Amino acid sequence: MTEIQTPDTRFVARGVAHVTLDPVDRPIEVSFVLMPKFTMLAFSAAIEPMRIANQLTGQVLFRWETLSENGQPVSCSNGVPVMVDAGFGTSEPREFVMVCGGVEPEAHVTTALGDWLRGQWRRGRIVGGLCTGAYALAKAGILKGRRFTLHWENLQGFRETWPDLEPARQVFCIDDRIVTCAGGVAAADLMLKLIHDKYGAALSQEVMNMCLLTRRRVEADEQTTSLAARLGTRNERLIEAIAYMEARIEEPFDLDACADHLGVSRRQIERLFNRYLGVAPIRYMNDLRLQRGRALLAETDMRVTDVAIACGYASTSHFSKSFRAKFGVSPHRFSHFGGRAGPAGE
Repeated sequence: MTEIQTPDTRFVARGVAHVTLDPVDRPIEVSFVLMPKFTMLAFSAAIEPMRIANQLTGQVLFRWETLSENGQPVSCSNGVPVMVDAGFGTSEPREFVMVCGGVEPEAHVTTALGDWLRGQWRRGRIVGGLCTGAYALAKAGILKGRRFTLHWENLQGFRETWPDLEPARQVFCIDDRIVTCAGGVAAADLMLKLIHDKYGAALSQEVMNMCLLTRRRVEADEQTTSLAARLGTRNERLIEAIAYMEARIEEPFDLDACADHLGVSRRQIERLFNRYLGVAPIRYMNDLRLQRGRALLAETDMRVTDVAIACGYASTSHFSKSFRAKFGVSPHRFSHFGGRAGPAGE
């Protein structure tokens, strides 16, 4: 026999741990808009702290609903289909409207979604993005002059699509009625901040304990480890050289200019790269450019010719040959906007 859930039992599960909290006047209402290929980790990391807060207090502190563009189930990035409550144009929006994005965001942000979000923003609702949800907020035209973030993997593609907007590399951002996070477990960091500010430190801490999180990240924390940690070395000259290169991917590579900037010889830089990374500086720079090219092809509708230029290649054919050698596929076939390739055997 199927158990019939009342509104309270849907949002408040039974548990052993308990936190005493004075009765609340009304719950915080959240509408999650699921984009095709959204990231399940970001979505679950956002919704579970709310569920746990309800469970710990025995109260409906949060209510939520899930929406899609047409009210049909949405497949997330791992292929699992997720049922939704309604289409976003047929449901009365909640206090918070959170767009959960994922892979290939440029391909899945529609004009209809952007227009609807802009309407919710104008009506005074708090609008946010999880993972690559910032693409939808940009489409809505509500990010100009705001602090916001999205997953680090999508930063380059976002900047090419929206060159007048500059995302932060923070784990999450709260700017008045715009809230965004980088996805993954950063969604839990964002929700823990919301719980802390609304219901207090004791409940926030216990929710964190229930999630088995041992450290609460703050808004300004970086998404990824430092360059030194990624390289596995604290050699200052090498770190400075790579930072110099990463800032000049679109420019012709000039190792002598890099050496002059660091105040060392060209040979010293070559020795540093060989000792710590096992590659020559030019090889390292080529890998940086190809990784950027891969990101732009995956996340934007740029032509292969334009991607080659954005990655510092003098010719499209050189870029295509190098891309195929590294990734085993032509840039034209790799791009999910393949029909936009262009000339020169792309």
